Amino acid sequence: MPIKKKSPDTSKVENTKTQDLARDIESSQNENLNTNQGVKINDDQNSLKAGNRGGTLMEDFILREKITHFDHERIPERVVHARGAGAHGTFQLYKSLAKYTKANFLTDTSMETPVFVRFSTVAGSRGSTDLARDVRGFAVKFYTQEGNFDLVGNNMPVFFIQDAIKFPDLIHAVKPEPHNEIPQAASAHDTFWDFISLMPESAHMIMWVMSDRAIPRSLRMMEGFGVHTFRLINKKGESHFVKFHWKPLLGVHSVAWDEAQNISGKDPDFHRRDLWEAIENGAFPEWELGVQIIPEADEHKYPFDLLDPTKLIPEEMVPVQRVGKLTLNRNPDNFFAETEQVAFHIGNVVPGIDFTNDPLLQGRLFSYTDTQLIRLGGPNFHEIPINRPVVPVHNNQRDGFMRQQINSGRTSYHPNSLGGGCPFQAGMMKGGFTSYAEKIDASKVRERSESFRDHFSQATLFYNSQSQPEKNHIVNALSFELGKVQTVAIRQRMLGILSLIDKDLAGQVGFKLGLAVPKPERPINKSIPADAPVEQYESKIVKPPLDKSAALSMAGTVKDTIKTRTIAVLAADGVNDVTLYTMKKALLNEGAMVHIIAPHLGNITGATKEQIPVDQSLLTAASVLYDAVYVPGGKGSVASLQNDADAIHFLNEAYKHCKAIAADADAGAVLEKTYFGKNLADKKAMTDGVLMMSDIKKLSREFISAIASHRFWEREAERKVPA
Repeated sequence: MPIKKKSPDTSKVENTKTQDLARDIESSQNENLNTNQGVKINDDQNSLKAGNRGGTLMEDFILREKITHFDHERIPERVVHARGAGAHGTFQLYKSLAKYTKANFLTDTSMETPVFVRFSTVAGSRGSTDLARDVRGFAVKFYTQEGNFDLVGNNMPVFFIQDAIKFPDLIHAVKPEPHNEIPQAASAHDTFWDFISLMPESAHMIMWVMSDRAIPRSLRMMEGFGVHTFRLINKKGESHFVKFHWKPLLGVHSVAWDEAQNISGKDPDFHRRDLWEAIENGAFPEWELGVQIIPEADEHKYPFDLLDPTKLIPEEMVPVQRVGKLTLNRNPDNFFAETEQVAFHIGNVVPGIDFTNDPLLQGRLFSYTDTQLIRLGGPNFHEIPINRPVVPVHNNQRDGFMRQQINSGRTSYHPNSLGGGCPFQAGMMKGGFTSYAEKIDASKVRERSESFRDHFSQATLFYNSQSQPEKNHIVNALSFELGKVQTVAIRQRMLGILSLIDKDLAGQVGFKLGLAVPKPERPINKSIPADAPVEQYESKIVKPPLDKSAALSMAGTVKDTIKTRTIAVLAADGVNDVTLYTMKKALLNEGAMVHIIAPHLGNITGATKEQIPVDQSLLTAASVLYDAVYVPGGKGSVASLQNDADAIHFLNEAYKHCKAIAADADAGAVLEKTYFGKNLADKKAMTDGVLMMSDIKKLSREFISAIASHRFWEREAERKVPA
């Protein structure tokens, strides 16, 4: 494990940003406005007219070029993963995997590999909210010395379906319903749950999507997974199976569902802004690459099929080895040119990494290229700068829309003699890609292996592994989603599915829906052919491989840092600026960000008459955008805040969402006005993240520890706070 870096020196970052801005301004002052052909433009504000009140002339090529480009600036958005955010970074290997693979970026620890990462939501359009309950895409493009490798994953390790032929059906079901295009970026509607209730293989994934994993606190605080089982091939041609993981160094954290809905109204760009600002502030997001490696000889030793994308490998069975670190350290210069035009493809592999017979993976190999051809305008999308490999490209693929590389010579075929035989085939000796020589002897059939028929054991394992607050959230999420379903038969069918995962879970959801839990339909899939053997479509009821798996719960995640957490300080004129600045300094020293929130913008006057800049007013700020709240003392400030309804609401809402709250002892009058203030007299609240004391240094230490704990879910029973 590498030594953790110290918190970045933000003053150096700010100085660098200032210098860059000055350099950009100086550079731009020496630039002229040009047409796309390089012709200098004298006037870009007025079109060419026949007299100053006359008609616009068709000969105005400057106007026509500008308008034509504008008319064609938008490209089709992605069918899925349309809303995204990206960043540049690097990958550094800790530990060579030469025993398992010949891929150079996974064997050479001295090499730093540039990467581009795109995070995304799946179901919504480009204009939807960041905080939808959804799967998050986590796609990493490695620009290796052997070509590009794309690890196209999600923040959940499994998927809804086992076979890619069902993917169009899944997306059609989850997208807005076609008759009215409602709802946007939401799965809480009839068509989605109709599909899910008829697809028992989705049971495991539904547990993940209904869990807190579907509403992360930050893109920087979520795990990533390759989802599929891949192969690693070493120089001897030996094969091992591998599952890829991304482990965030800040831990895995979420927001509350009610909080997510509020954030969507206050700042629908919350995740994108959070990622951008963290990188701009020098607080670079970091993940460690983890691998679960299984010898090919052990393929069939597990009680589940390694090729089934609805299954994971519990970390208790195969530990995750952390072998390298991903660091995002540069924001895109242009969102469209980079984040929007980046084209990932699960088929972009390098020598040493190969595919397995996972039927979902196999279908995805076709889908990505087909999608990019229409979205990015033709077969040359790989030449767009963000998609180009860092190594030269030599082949006979020329021409087509938007060709950028200018090839010389008269031959564009192989073999040839007129071009000296170039470009040559690399061959195995020079490190060319060679597919794994897997022995295949089978009949062509439209069937699935019997080993794919266990649909519920890992869904049960996931639910059993959750902490009690996490289980409560799953119950609430299912109740909310199914409560939006208008067709009662779909709700009943889904309750039957849930009873095969956990009877108590089904009972709690059924109670909230006002429905008895029915006996599950068997077989559930109604689309089976009339002449097909029913047992082929029947779900097997299998005992989970473990009672619990700690890695499946967020309860045990990293809780030893407040780096990049944003803390609100509620203050007004007359605030005790000594305690305010003492607390602020302590928080900043731990890598947090601090915003002063006051009844008005501009400055507030401290008790020592110092002018304190205000970051946000209570009119524009909201507690859902912050991780914790501090209320300093000072007679004037306390008197103002205790009579300010927005300030009291701010505190009540923070308490409702189980966040850490701290106050100076003489700010108790403010807290007493809140819903939870009644607990302060008997010190009960002091044990669940509400702190109040006169010793500011001790308060700072305990507040920092409380923020690092993320949330105090024991307040859940009191979450119906009038906030």
